[in-house]
Amino acid sequence: MAQKKEGSGLMSSAGLMRYYDADETAVLIHPKTVVTAALVAGIAILVLNAYYGLWP
Repeated sequence: MAQKKEGSGLMSSAGLMRYYDADETAVLIHPKTVVTAALVAGIAILVLNAYYGLWP
């Protein structure tokens, strides 16, 4: 019968450890902040287009 390798459990958990370590150092931005910034940028583009006569 085939014997099970003892190192396989450690190898499979190594990726999870790296994933959780990377998650702790990531910059977190609230989703409402992203949506608000996108809306402000869109409105600014529309206003500037109207101001410079590029509005259809």
